[in-house]
Amino acid sequence: MQKNYAAIQAAGAELIAISSDGEAATKQNVQNQGLKFVVLADPDVKTISDYNVVNPANKRIARPASYVLQKDGTIAWKSLDGVAVRIPTAQILKELSKL
Repeated sequence: MQKNYAAIQAAGAELIAISSDGEAATKQNVQNQGLKFVVLADPDVKTISDYNVVNPANKRIARPASYVLQKDGTIAWKSLDGVAVRIPTAQILKELSKL
């Protein structure tokens, strides 16, 4: 998503990722990968559970998922992606253009 981050911002949106790693590991991963978008640490898997994206094969991590939220926080579009399959940024940008 980092390589498409500028296109997402140009569409007037923000990208936020959620990691089930602890804060230190999440910060290290952000630094190592040079990520410019926000990555939240969710070691208790609370947010991942709240969005119902817990990986059924491994309850400690999230399955790939994409959400487009409206400014009021309501979900405008979501995709619960298959294992190791990501929704193309073009599809996310298409959904953003509908807002």
